[in-house]
Amino acid sequence: MAREIVGGSDDTDWTSPVPLSAHDSAGTAWEVRRAWPHRTPGDYVLEVFTPGRRGVRGARLRQGHFSLIPPDDPKLPGLRAEAEQGELITYRPYDRAVVRAEGRYIKIFRPGRAAAAAERCAQLGVLLDAGTLTTPRVLAQRPQDVVDFSAIPGPTLFDIDSTSDDESFAAAWEKWSRAWVAQVGGTGGPASRNVLASLPVHSTALEARKVWRSVDLWLQHNENNPALSSRRDAIRAAAERVTAELQGTTPDPLVWAHGGLHDKQIIATGGQSPLGLLDFDGTARAEAALDMASMDVFLELRLRENRMTPERYRTAHTQVLATAHELHVSPDRFHAYSDARWLRFASTPLRGRFSLVLAVLDERRLRGS
Repeated sequence: MAREIVGGSDDTDWTSPVPLSAHDSAGTAWEVRRAWPHRTPGDYVLEVFTPGRRGVRGARLRQGHFSLIPPDDPKLPGLRAEAEQGELITYRPYDRAVVRAEGRYIKIFRPGRAAAAAERCAQLGVLLDAGTLTTPRVLAQRPQDVVDFSAIPGPTLFDIDSTSDDESFAAAWEKWSRAWVAQVGGTGGPASRNVLASLPVHSTALEARKVWRSVDLWLQHNENNPALSSRRDAIRAAAERVTAELQGTTPDPLVWAHGGLHDKQIIATGGQSPLGLLDFDGTARAEAALDMASMDVFLELRLRENRMTPERYRTAHTQVLATAHELHVSPDRFHAYSDARWLRFASTPLRGRFSLVLAVLDERRLRGS
């Protein structure tokens, strides 16, 4: 039996139907960590958690009614058994999940997708300079589209914001900058160049399609609300402007790119150990601006949502800009990919996110950046 949500949208964010928390049929309160639009307007899938309880769960929000998703996810046949091996730490219902177990991480994919992820991991083992960046090793690929990856010890760059002093925080970001410049700006040997040549291209056209996919998702889920007419006009205009920016300036050369870089993807190892790199399913040949803008936008998002202090933001932001400069990222391309990354957040149905995206893009347009 589903239960009504607790606390809907308020006047400051009346466009988002996804609440901060909800109760299940047993009366347990669940906080919403992440959310995605699902198939039809008013239908959302959620990643939720309860403080004090281990791991996360999946949930549905359909026309304002909240319910937990049973452990037997029909699109992830390996989920139930693997979740019993450890702690479910990441879960996008009907799409993918990650379980943290002793000495390893277990990734559960939709049928037919695990082989490509394992192959990409092996490719990066050849492509990446072992002295600068390292990735988890594939320990096993098992039935039900499950892959076991080795664990890389250490906190992420995101985690050290709350666990380190200012000096250690700055040192970790400086280490990332040096490693990223060395990896992306290096030439590599014949084997790594062959791997690079085999990667798919993340083109300007592909980025533009991703922008419109996010915008179209938001429009699809909000098409029948007369009160949102001006918001629909605003998001369409923003998408047209941002895609024109992407396609209206000369692209920088293609290099190796992570494809979805942010501070939770980098393991800040100590001493001379190479940094760890996670979640490389989107790795490709692309402009260096793609990763630089992505990292920078995630940092600004954390600042604007009060999850990072201005001082820490300036430290990390300065290193991102310095890295972009060393990699010869042109300002026009950095700004174009930054705007695109912001607009790709538009479909994220978390409270305040859509309004924030429009406000940020308007600020950037007015100041000409």
